[in-house]
Amino acid sequence: MKQKKLLQRIEESLSSIRPYLEADGGDVRVLRITDDNILQLEFLGACSSCPMSSMTFRAGVEEAIKKAAPEIKAIEVVNLTL
Repeated sequence: MKQKKLLQRIEESLSSIRPYLEADGGDVRVLRITDDNILQLEFLGACSSCPMSSMTFRAGVEEAIKKAAPEIKAIEVVNLTL
């Protein structure tokens, strides 16, 4: 139940930035939250190959998630090279 509420807060935070990602043909998907509160994400569509993805991740995605779910210790994007 606790994990479900955490996931819900993360999804809500991503909803606030999704329109910006979608405007450029991309999106982001939650893959899983590990037992030690590491969030794994995947960039989809144009975001997976965009050279600005690392900046989008740091300035938008990461910031939104950390505000909504401060208990997340780290965020990994499986298909992003920083």
